Amino acid sequence: MAEPAPKPMTVDEFLSWQTERPEGVRHELFAGVPVAMAPERAGHTRVKYAVHAALAAAVRQARVPCEALGDGLLLRVDETTAYEPDAMVRCGPLLPDDAIDVPDPVIVVEVLSPGSRQIDTGAKLADYFRLASVVHYLIVATDRPMVIHHARHADNAGTIDTRIVTGGGMRLDPPGLTVMLGSFYPR
Repeated sequence: MAEPAPKPMTVDEFLSWQTERPEGVRHELFAGVPVAMAPERAGHTRVKYAVHAALAAAVRQARVPCEALGDGLLLRVDETTAYEPDAMVRCGPLLPDDAIDVPDPVIVVEVLSPGSRQIDTGAKLADYFRLASVVHYLIVATDRPMVIHHARHADNAGTIDTRIVTGGGMRLDPPGLTVMLGSFYPR
C-alpha cells in the first residue's frame, strides 16, 4: 500500500521543519511542499554575490533608505509558498537583526541555474508580482551578460513590462537606483 501524501505545510510549519534539516541543505516551499534547492555551481555563486554587491553599491550611491539583502532570507508569497531569492532590495526601516523573512521587497533577483530556469521564469515570475511591494524582478543569466528585467507598470493596473538588457545600465525606479549590467559579472 502506498504511503499517504504528506499534508501541505504552511510557511511557519516549513520554517520549523527546516530547522531540523542538516546544515547546508536548503529548501523552498511551493504550494505547501518543500522543494530541495540544488547545490550551487561556482559561476552561479560568483554572479549572485556580484549582483548583491552591485545593488548594495547602487543603494549607497543613490542615498535612498533601502538595503540590499543577499540570499538566505525567505520571501513569503502566501501561507504555503515561500522562496529564497538570490538578492532583494527592501526600503524603509532596517529589518530586525533576527528577521528570517522579508515582508516587502521592491526588487527581487534570481540568478539562473540549469535546475531553476523553469521555475524562475514561470511560477516565481507570477508569484513575485502577486506581492504589492515588488516593482522589479530581475532574472540574471550566468552564461552571458544578460538580465531579463520585469517591472510593474507605473499605472499599477497589473501590467508587467519586460525588457532584455545585454549592456549598459538599468534604471530601477522606484527606489531610484541605477546599476550597470557589467557590475553583475565578476569577470
